[in-house]
Amino acid sequence: MKMFDYSRADSPEAAVAAGGRFIAGGTNLLDLMKLQIETPEKLVDISRLDLARIEERYDGGLTIGALVPNSDLAADARVIRGYPVLSRALLAGASGQLRNKATTGGNLLQRTRCYYFYNTAMPCNKRVPGSGCAAQGGFNRILAVLGTSAACIATHPSDMAVAMRALDATIVTLQPDGDRRRIPIGDFYRLPGDTPQIETVLAPGELITHVELPPPPRGRQLYRKVRDRASYAFALVSVAGIVSVEEGKIASAALAFGGLGPMPWRDARVEAALLGQAPSTAVFETAADALLAEAKGQGSNDFKIPLTRRVLIACLRDLTGNPA
Repeated sequence: MKMFDYSRADSPEAAVAAGGRFIAGGTNLLDLMKLQIETPEKLVDISRLDLARIEERYDGGLTIGALVPNSDLAADARVIRGYPVLSRALLAGASGQLRNKATTGGNLLQRTRCYYFYNTAMPCNKRVPGSGCAAQGGFNRILAVLGTSAACIATHPSDMAVAMRALDATIVTLQPDGDRRRIPIGDFYRLPGDTPQIETVLAPGELITHVELPPPPRGRQLYRKVRDRASYAFALVSVAGIVSVEEGKIASAALAFGGLGPMPWRDARVEAALLGQAPSTAVFETAADALLAEAKGQGSNDFKIPLTRRVLIACLRDLTGNPA
């Protein structure tokens, strides 16, 4: 690990004025610093800021502080009752020890787990822009099949962010000039394109302070994660689903996916294929066709495409109560 300066902020305003990298739980950043993938010159400790509360909003939703630990968020009675998809996604991620330290804001910003990103002997455009992408033509079993580019096929690893995407969360930030921003999570992440090292729309020094959830959605909620082992493994494919059925037809649907793309993936065409339809295998297959129309494997991860189809159809059967 390279030498760095350290300071502790006593307010969000002081944190953004300090001009360094923010650290709270450090469950991802510290690992990257040990490997010298991340080499910040200055760390600003925000772990003691008053951003660790979950509060009810005037509209019936929730405001979640950026420093709320993943374990506390998963166990909150309001989350379990109104947003079970979020609680289940959090419990599917990492180990209990890591969930006790990992924060809401940090979870949104964690870096990819691509093998080549972590191997400093190999080229990686996300780590060293312009060096190349060793994953293309290499071992890419866990990597993306949607939203990729010639520069990068990495996946976003967060389970929590997938549920947040299905819930239409809003990310609240404080900018260095003192202004606040409210960013819909659908606008927060960037596709890799030619600049895979730029992963979000955050400006340098911009601090996530809260995440806002709208009122609890109607319908059934589900989070299903398929992975190589039962614990402490990242998703090969995951589905966060919220579906309501009224008078025998699908009245609302929100579906987000993990393990498939460089960001928590959501495609309006999938939901459009379901709305107004009576639940059936044929309808579910049409939704899967919409999701996977542009999917592209890279060899080792080709299996993700048929796997995703099966997982999505199974989830839709559970969400709609249609076993056929």
